[in-house]
Amino acid sequence: MIDYTPLWTIMKEKNISQYALIRKYNFSNSTLARIRRGQHINTSTIEQLCKILDCNVENIIVFVDEDI
Repeated sequence: MIDYTPLWTIMKEKNISQYALIRKYNFSNSTLARIRRGQHINTSTIEQLCKILDCNVENIIVFVDEDI
C-alpha cells in the first residue's frame, strides 16, 4: 500500500498548507482529496508535488507492505 504520511510531514516543514496547494499552486482539490483518502494518484501528480515542495519522491510517498 502507498502511504502519503511523508507528504504531510514535508508540507509542514516547508510551511505549505493544503489551501496553498490549491490556491497558489493550482493543485487539484479532487486530487488532494484522493491523497487524503489514501487512494492512488498518477506519477505526474507525484512529479508536480515534488516540484512544488522541492523534494524527492521518497519525501512524498512510502510503500508499506501490508503482508508483513
